[in-house]
Amino acid sequence: MDGRGDEAPVEITWWGHATCTIEDSGVRVLTDPLFVRRFAHLRRRRGAVPPPSAAAAEVVLVSHLHSDHLHLPSLARLAPGSRLVVPRGAVAAVPGLRALRRRRGLHVTEVLPGDTVRVGEVRVRAVPALHDGRRLPVGPHRAPALGYVVEGEARTYFAGDTGLFDGMADAVGPVDVALLPVGGWGPYLGHGHLDPARAAEALTRLAPASAVPVHYGTYWPIGLDGVRPHEFHAPGDEFVRQAAKRAPEVTVHLLGHGERVAPGARR
Repeated sequence: MDGRGDEAPVEITWWGHATCTIEDSGVRVLTDPLFVRRFAHLRRRRGAVPPPSAAAAEVVLVSHLHSDHLHLPSLARLAPGSRLVVPRGAVAAVPGLRALRRRRGLHVTEVLPGDTVRVGEVRVRAVPALHDGRRLPVGPHRAPALGYVVEGEARTYFAGDTGLFDGMADAVGPVDVALLPVGGWGPYLGHGHLDPARAAEALTRLAPASAVPVHYGTYWPIGLDGVRPHEFHAPGDEFVRQAAKRAPEVTVHLLGHGERVAPGARR
């Protein structure tokens, strides 16, 4: 790939929204599982609900407490005894986590930026994110929003939800693959999010070999199908365009729901 290396020893599957499987060194890492057709005021408009096999993972990462990222019914589909990594304070802020831990035997580890968790041959490192970490619609700031870097044979950055922030490159560190949010679930993105242009700017700071856009084109508010529909359909293609302009050395993999890629990595 443009002289930057052969296929990376990592595979990425995008299931929709922020739900991805990262496979590295024989370890399956699942991010922000969301396995429903509809919840609250949101409906899945594109892509099938992930199959039961998508819930199989050695470790599950939750980036923050918003219900489209920490979704209790989806976490209930994990195999008994699964390992779950959440922001520090999540168990106190979300009582349902305690019930799941008790009923399903989940092994819950709470982390802050800089903390690491070892799973087999993979190390998971928590990194900062610029995003509201509260359990909405109400609730105090009890837990930070996080991203994670999965370090095995490759280094894969899962950003969760974040905006651009000072020191982003230093906080995240060198990465081979970046899974970046480029949209949302409604017609307007608020503070603490990346749109396609800001996600492309993140590429210039992080300088990965490859990127996969996520967190777009999956869920949309019920009854708002005709309101700014381009915000639902366009972010992936727009990110490809913006990345080609701002970070042409980065290979962008635009995946469909349920598609898998083995992205290139720098050697």
